[in-house]
Amino acid sequence: MDLYTFGLLIWILLPLPLLIAFWKLRRANKKLKFQIENAIIKIEKTEQQKKETEERFSAIISIETEVKKLGAEVSEREAASAKLKKEYAEKRKIYDELKNQIAIFDEKLAFAEMGVYEPHFDFGDSEIYQKNIKRVRERQKTMVSAKRATTCPTEWTVEGSRSKGQTMINRQSRLTMRAFNNECEAAIANARWNNVVAMEKRILNAAKQINAANSSMRLEISDQYVALKLEELNLTHEYREQLKIEKDERAELARAEREEKKLFAEAAAAEKAEAKYQALLDKARNEAGVDISKIQELEKALEEAHERTERARAMAEMTKTGYVYVISNIGSFGEKVVKIGLTRRLDPYDRVKELGDASVPFGFDTHAMIYSEEAPALEAALHKEFEASRVNAANRRKEFFRVTLDDVKSAVSRLAPAASFHTDREAQEWHETLSLREERISVENEVEFPDQI
Repeated sequence: MDLYTFGLLIWILLPLPLLIAFWKLRRANKKLKFQIENAIIKIEKTEQQKKETEERFSAIISIETEVKKLGAEVSEREAASAKLKKEYAEKRKIYDELKNQIAIFDEKLAFAEMGVYEPHFDFGDSEIYQKNIKRVRERQKTMVSAKRATTCPTEWTVEGSRSKGQTMINRQSRLTMRAFNNECEAAIANARWNNVVAMEKRILNAAKQINAANSSMRLEISDQYVALKLEELNLTHEYREQLKIEKDERAELARAEREEKKLFAEAAAAEKAEAKYQALLDKARNEAGVDISKIQELEKALEEAHERTERARAMAEMTKTGYVYVISNIGSFGEKVVKIGLTRRLDPYDRVKELGDASVPFGFDTHAMIYSEEAPALEAALHKEFEASRVNAANRRKEFFRVTLDDVKSAVSRLAPAASFHTDREAQEWHETLSLREERISVENEVEFPDQI
């Protein structure tokens, strides 16, 4: 190849590396641009993800804040609900107390309107009352027969005749007596413990109205005759009350007789049991090879049976021997009411169970069961100690007293120092009832205040 051709070839091929380098450079540039675009896309995507993450984090913080706020509101509402429950219980208690006070006030008002009857006699025997009622009626008949039941100071004349005038007065007197006696009979027949004073007023008003109707004739019912009618009313009422007292006394006497018969029966049973153990012991002693422990057991059983026999015989034969008990019934009568009574039963707790039968809603708690050979005297001393606190001042056989257990314990410690006294109140059924009531109130509150719980 000549030099010219070689130079021409060099001249032709010289731009080729540049073209190749330019091509490579352009390709690399294009690749770099692609990478840059991808990087920008990734950066934008990352920024978007970052923004979404920040938004989600912000939303989470907002939710947490809302949850805390709701939790605070729930706590506030729970506190408000508890407060409302407490206020409801307090107001319910106040309401019950006010309701009870209103009932007591209404009762007192009713008694104030009717008046409280004060006994006029103290015969203590229904037969004596009957005799006095008969005597008062005889005096009334005598006054009517003698024409002294009514008075008329004026001598009336009719058509100038005094006899006709007297006939008129006699006829009016008979009508007056008939009207007044009918009113008195109705008042006496309807007299009860809670309206005797009202019946007295009825008789006095009847006399006043009849006298007013006869005022034109100046005819009046004698004050002495009205007084006899009032005496008959009082005697009849107290006679009926005395019959109730005697009925209760007969019932108490019958109960005491039943207890006495039961005591004698228990004494006989105890003697029989003692004889049985004595026979077994004698037999065991006479038999050969009997274990000494068995003999000792029989001796112990015989000793216990003998003690029961002696106690039963003493209870049956000694009318002053018995148990003075102190019991309470918080569910039926409240905290400050106790019953102090006496029983001569061999097992005195039978009497407590009897008192807590279906006649009261809850059973009694026993605080003291004091055995005494002078039981009536001890019972009377305790009753005297709290005489001013009797719940029923009209019926002394109702042995309930409005006192605290501490007061009774103090009196028992003075009058019967050896006696034990317990102030605890088990009152299981009463406390279970309170729990059920509180549970019911809680359910009622949930129904009544659903948005605040």
